[in-house]
Amino acid sequence: MENATYSQDNQTLGSWTDHSLEYKVVSTLLVAVICGVGIVGNVMVILVVLTTKHMRTPTNCYLVSLAAADLMVLTAAGLPNITESLYGSWVYGYAGCLCITYFQYLGINASSCSITAFTIERYIAICHPIKAQFLCTLSRAKKIILAVWLFTSLYCVMWFYLSDTAQIVYKDVTIVVCAYKISRNLYLPIYFLDFGIFFVVPLMLATVLYGLIARILFLNPLPSDPKENSKKKKAATPQMKKMQSYRNCSRSSSTTATSRRQVTKMLAVVVILFALLWMPYRTLVVVNSLLEQAYLDAWFLLFCRCCIYLNSAINPVIYNAMSQKFRAAFRKLCGCQSRHEKPAACSVALTYSAIRDTSNGESPEHFATELDELAAAEELLRHGDALQLAGTRLPAKVSFSEP
Repeated sequence: MENATYSQDNQTLGSWTDHSLEYKVVSTLLVAVICGVGIVGNVMVILVVLTTKHMRTPTNCYLVSLAAADLMVLTAAGLPNITESLYGSWVYGYAGCLCITYFQYLGINASSCSITAFTIERYIAICHPIKAQFLCTLSRAKKIILAVWLFTSLYCVMWFYLSDTAQIVYKDVTIVVCAYKISRNLYLPIYFLDFGIFFVVPLMLATVLYGLIARILFLNPLPSDPKENSKKKKAATPQMKKMQSYRNCSRSSSTTATSRRQVTKMLAVVVILFALLWMPYRTLVVVNSLLEQAYLDAWFLLFCRCCIYLNSAINPVIYNAMSQKFRAAFRKLCGCQSRHEKPAACSVALTYSAIRDTSNGESPEHFATELDELAAAEELLRHGDALQLAGTRLPAKVSFSEP
């Protein structure tokens, strides 16, 4: 993935110096461990979401897309790096050079777009909960993911025309490399376009959106003053009033808020690590673009590569550490789940209706607390905690009407 270019005409250079034994051992073991852990972890993420019904949420769909992109990076960039370290030459031929370069950039760009997609999804879900009922759906998430992969697949087609194999002839040996066949001056504008679209813009957008999310979740919680409470009581339907007695049995609002904070923290960590682990390589390319002689120290290049591979491998570890649902799903997939948990004692379909107040031109944000409490009450009933409501049924629809 370095921006090295070579002349297509054979050149006779001095004696070739192979990598040291120390470098070969360290690079092979390090890359193999990172890629091995990453491949297993990302496959597990895909499996638990696809095979566990309650894990099929819009956010998790974007995480599946991210896992698939990370798998592509680890297999198309990480594994060929091992053979390159061992042999010091490109061993996959011309077709391998084109395809591997294409899939490297496809995985990198698709992962960036997937991160952007779940960042926007979290923003809508937290800051615009009413709109989220219609925008943040499973079917819409699948369509967005399909569009992301279609766009990145077409965008990366250019690498089929920009990559090629070249021979470097030394006095004692001829080395084959997979590199870019265009000159450095022509390559740099392409790189900076890629850098802006798939790194700078996603990080700037994530910074703004997570700032707005943090203001809602941590700094400016939804109001619960008497005026708001009186508005809710006036707007509440009989179904909402019937739920009032159930709310006293649980800390529904705090439970929902805590869950949202935890999910948001987890996704924010993914974005932060994406920025930090890609920074060394991105910085190296920018610096080399300003130098007459590119800085290509083997050990520093290994460090930059390992940061990229670690970025693609570490996400499943984050999910396991910060998400109780993912942790339980991973244990179930591995057959390590304990069986002391009992199934829910009853199942109640909870839905609600509300009246949209637009007389003063204000946004119906005050309904978010009602929706959160109902969602938490539904979660409480699903687990059968202290409530036995078998046979209870509430209307299954959300309706809005003008006053």
